[in-house]
Amino acid sequence: MIDAAFWASLRREEGYIPAISLAYVAPDQAPLALRLERPLPLAPQWLTRLSPAVERPGVHLGVWREDGELRVWGAPRKLPPFSFVLEVVAPGLLVVKHSPGDHSGKFVNVAVFEGDQIKIIDQNPGMLEDCPGVLFSLLGLQPQDDGDEAADVWIRIAASMRRHGRGGSLLIVPSGSAVWRESILHPVTYAVEPPFTALANLLGQPAEEHQLSRWQESLTRAIDAVAGLTAVDGAMILTDRYELLAFGAKIVRRRGFPQVTGMILSEPVEGVAPVEVEPSTLGGTRHLSAAQFVHDQRECIALIASQDQRFTVFAWSPCEETVLAHRIDALLL
Repeated sequence: MIDAAFWASLRREEGYIPAISLAYVAPDQAPLALRLERPLPLAPQWLTRLSPAVERPGVHLGVWREDGELRVWGAPRKLPPFSFVLEVVAPGLLVVKHSPGDHSGKFVNVAVFEGDQIKIIDQNPGMLEDCPGVLFSLLGLQPQDDGDEAADVWIRIAASMRRHGRGGSLLIVPSGSAVWRESILHPVTYAVEPPFTALANLLGQPAEEHQLSRWQESLTRAIDAVAGLTAVDGAMILTDRYELLAFGAKIVRRRGFPQVTGMILSEPVEGVAPVEVEPSTLGGTRHLSAAQFVHDQRECIALIASQDQRFTVFAWSPCEETVLAHRIDALLL
């Protein structure tokens, strides 16, 4: 499946780059699926031809063995828990995922194939013992109660930020605290008063199971609406309870605090060890200001999306007494 998808990603269909998602699932495991009368060979040319029909989110091509060969049998509408899913993101860029084992709708990334590089997601990345809960949620490590639909909201906000392609900054500040204002240039042109709470309200009142699909659609629209504000120059400010306080804010160094001079860079990928780096090695002004903000406001977290699609989370480590920069691109593809 990986071989066929890789070569399909390098082909073109009427000038378009294929966007394909393959799911390894038997036809009898996917009720109400669209089934082809004659299954097709799992070959790059067929995947490329079918790609326009399955490029929307949540639509997959079903693959299963028939007469000893892998074949494309149709398009399943719903996948069994933990099904193997392979997604073509860009030419030469593939992501291995598994389908959710709950109602969250969140697929979990397992590995990333980028050209000749293979990145296996580390399910137990080090140096996180003293990190705040929001960061654990972003990395998919925060334990949640059954049925808690807010478990993946931060990573969905991050993914939405990354999708608009303009780059952006998001600052997560403690609810009820005003100390973070000492690191923001005033007046804030796009301050929000009263705080915008549409996202918080949705997460505070989960729907009943029979209304879950509609609730998920409303949540997705709210997340995209809020995350879209990060495309405005400056930083968006959200509380840890998802209340929108401002966007387009300018970060300044807090009075009495030194300039940040170093940090530890890590990535949740097996075989990649944390390293000490200078802030200037991560990017431009957006990354430098985020690192300075977290250095000065140690209860806060900063999420930075680059125009080159890289995504970094900045948090303060009391144990290491420095800023941690977690590069989580592999989790958002």
